[in-house]
Amino acid sequence: MFRTIFVHAKKHPSLIPLFAFIGAGAAGATLYLARLALRNPDVSWDRKNNPEPWNKLGPQEQYKFFAVNMDYSKLKKNGPDF
Repeated sequence: MFRTIFVHAKKHPSLIPLFAFIGAGAAGATLYLARLALRNPDVSWDRKNNPEPWNKLGPQEQYKFFAVNMDYSKLKKNGPDF
């Protein structure tokens, strides 16, 4: 497969940016999915030791990738501790 890409790139050099952007997009999507699987509090990989990881989050912890106009350091907890 990679050999075919290199052959096409040698014949048509204008395809090189296309291959670069497609490769960068695939790498970015893979890294974002890995971040969601490893860092998101909704995902529980260890059900025996930590069955509900979302209960251990404090109100000041930011788990979203990007938050618009949100200052997590000034938030207070509104519910009880479980």
